[in-house]
Amino acid sequence: MAKLAILAICGAALVAAGCGGDAESTAATVDATDVGSTETTASISARPGKVVKAVRSTYGMVIADRRGEAFYLFGKDKRKSRCYGACARAWPPVITKGRPRAGKGVKARLLGTTRRKNGKLQVTYGGHPLYYYVDDAPGRILCQNVSEFGGLWLVVKPSGDPVT
Repeated sequence: MAKLAILAICGAALVAAGCGGDAESTAATVDATDVGSTETTASISARPGKVVKAVRSTYGMVIADRRGEAFYLFGKDKRKSRCYGACARAWPPVITKGRPRAGKGVKARLLGTTRRKNGKLQVTYGGHPLYYYVDDAPGRILCQNVSEFGGLWLVVKPSGDPVT
């Protein structure tokens, strides 16, 4: 039993170290269910454009993709992405092939796009380019409030404000 506890603590430390090692960067959970949505996954994925919806998390309601994987904003961005190279490998941009679509709990008027250097469209919300964290998964937020690549990474509320 003691060995299992030690392994769990070491694993948590490694995860935290991978996204800046901030003391506040502990794993958080997300309720990946689409609260009250009547759209099926098949009908959502059949249309172009990334779906953005609100999900419950340890940080309150946050925006996420249709699977429930949370989106982050980068404090260094000013309407355009400044995250490329190693930064974009750790924090992949949220790319869309069409106009992003508002799912349950998200304000359509806050959705938009910005063009990346490679020509791809990155989803924005409230004017902020959005990103995933490479080691997150649906229902798991690992790097909230982490300083990395010269800026602060924060998950986003449905209002468009960062969770601080």
